[in-house]
Amino acid sequence: MLAITTVQSAADVQGILDLQQANLRKNVPLDVQLDQGFVTVEHDPAVLTRMNQAAPSIIAKDGDKVVGYALTMLPEFGTDIPELLPLFALINSITYRNKPLGEYPYYVMGQVCVADGYRGQRVFDRMYQHHQEVYGNRFQLLITDISANNVRSLKAHARVGFESIHEFHDSTIGETWVVVVWDWQNAARPNAARL
Repeated sequence: MLAITTVQSAADVQGILDLQQANLRKNVPLDVQLDQGFVTVEHDPAVLTRMNQAAPSIIAKDGDKVVGYALTMLPEFGTDIPELLPLFALINSITYRNKPLGEYPYYVMGQVCVADGYRGQRVFDRMYQHHQEVYGNRFQLLITDISANNVRSLKAHARVGFESIHEFHDSTIGETWVVVVWDWQNAARPNAARL
C-alpha cells in the first residue's frame, strides 16, 4: 500500500537519490522528458541528508521503496546547491502581494519527482497536501522554480494551487525558469481543469 510520509532514515534518503538518478534530464530520453517530465538538480548525498535533518522531506513509499519525493529546502540551504543560487538570489527581489518574497515565512521545494508507474495516481498532489499538513503552521509560502520546458510539471503545480509570479533566463545554462508560489494563507483553489 502506498504511504505518504516524511523521511525517517538513511535508506529513505538513498531511495530519493536512486529515484532522482532515474529521472535526471541527462538520463531521460527527450521524448520521455516531453511526455513525463524530468528533474534537473543532482543532490549531493551529504547535503540532502542535512536538509532532511533540518526539515524532513515528504516521500511516497510503496512498502520500503521510495516512489516519490518532494524535497523540503529551508532558506539556509540556498548556497549548498549551485543550480538553485539564481532562485535564492531572486527571492529577495521578487515582489509578491506588495512585499519581497524573502520577507514571508517560506521554504523552497528543492525538487519533486514521482516514479514511472506511479504517475497519474495523484501521488504528486498527495505529497504536496502532506507538505501543507506538516509545514503549514510554520510557513506561509512554498516557493519553487520550474524549467519552462517542463510543461508537465508546470501544469501539475498549477493543479495543486501554485501560481506563476516571475520568469527569468539563466544564461549560464541557457534555460528559462518560471518561479511559482503556493500561498497557504491566500491560496487559490486548486483547479484540476487546468490540465
